Amino acid sequence: MLHDSITLKNRHLKFIKTVSESEIVYGLKSKNGFATSSSTQYEDDNGNPIGMMCFWAEKVRAKSCAKDEWKKYKVTEILLSDFIENWCIGMANDELLIGTQFDQNLFGFEAEPLELIIELTTELKSLGKNLNFRKFNGIEDLEKQVKEITE
Repeated sequence: MLHDSITLKNRHLKFIKTVSESEIVYGLKSKNGFATSSSTQYEDDNGNPIGMMCFWAEKVRAKSCAKDEWKKYKVTEILLSDFIENWCIGMANDELLIGTQFDQNLFGFEAEPLELIIELTTELKSLGKNLNFRKFNGIEDLEKQVKEITE
């Protein structure tokens, strides 16, 4: 069954809203690392699918995906500030994508890490929240630096 892009986008928007409110992101982790997939939308210069790491806004949704090739994975909590500052920036540097809100059939939204940071900072500011970062002086500084890179 094909998931239409509107459904995936709506789940992604819910991811942004939920993790901004809870300040927690969930991943699936095994002894070999975090759950990964390959993009169905983006390819590298050689025509190969770009790698992607998958994250969820709800523990139960992440747990529902711990089956088949991910059956040995356990749900892991990541603080939103750490996710933004270390994971998103690291994945951008590694040219990886972020998959959000994958379902049991492994369909989810594919996001560029720096674009995801902008979406998250926009939502956090609308909620009147600020996060503590090690390398940035708050959300405004982070957002400014990311926009400088992406524009």
